[in-house]
Amino acid sequence: MTAALRDQTVAEIVARFPASARVFQAHRIDFCCKGDQTLAAAAGPAAERELLAEVEAAIRAPAAAAEGPATDLPTPALVGRILDRHHGYLRRALPAIGPVLEKVAAVHGGREPRLAPLLATFVELERAILPHLDEEEQVLFPLLLSRSPERGRVAEELRRMREDHLAVGAALERIRTLTGDFTAPEWSCRSYRLAMAELEDLETDLLRHVHLENHVLMPRFVARTPTGEETR
Repeated sequence: MTAALRDQTVAEIVARFPASARVFQAHRIDFCCKGDQTLAAAAGPAAERELLAEVEAAIRAPAAAAEGPATDLPTPALVGRILDRHHGYLRRALPAIGPVLEKVAAVHGGREPRLAPLLATFVELERAILPHLDEEEQVLFPLLLSRSPERGRVAEELRRMREDHLAVGAALERIRTLTGDFTAPEWSCRSYRLAMAELEDLETDLLRHVHLENHVLMPRFVARTPTGEETR
C-alpha cells in the first residue's frame, strides 16, 4: 500500500480512506483547498516515511471500516451527508462557541494577547459561513440535484463555493496558529479548555466538509484536463 499512497494526492486518500483525515489534520496538511498535492510532496523527504506509517495505521484501525468512501455515494446521498453531518453541526456549534470564546477573551485577554485576534477571526469565520450554508441549501444543492441543471449557472455557483472555501481555509489556519494548535495554557480555566476543544472540533468538521465539496461533489460537475484546467 505504501507505494500507491505516496503518489496519490492527499485529497484522493481522504476521499477513499476517511480515517486518514485526522492524520493530515494533525500534521497541518491541507487536504481541502490544497488537496491536489501528493502525500510525498506534502510530507517532504524528511517526514515522508513517518507520515505514510501514520496514514496506513489509521486506515488499518478497526474503526476505519465504519465509514466507507464518500466517492461511493450517489450525489443525492452525498448532499444528504453534507447537510446532515456538516451543515447541521455548524448551525449548532457556531452559536455555542461564540459566547464561550467571548467570555474567555474578556476574562483572560490581558494575560493572553492572542485571544482578542482569535475572537475577531472566529467572528469573521462565523459571518462568512452562515450565509454560505444558506446559499448552498437554497441555491447550489437544488441546482445540482435538478434534472437538467444549466451548465453555466452550475459553474458559477461552484466557483463561488470554492472561493468561499479558500477564505474558510485561511481563517482556520489563523485560528490554529493563534491557539498554538488548540493548546490551553496550564493556568487556563474550564471555559478556556472548552473553547480550545470546541475550536479543534470545528476545524475537524470544516476540513472534512470542505473536502467533500471540493474533491468529491464538485468533480462530478466540473472536470479537469490533464493540465489542470477546468472544463464544464
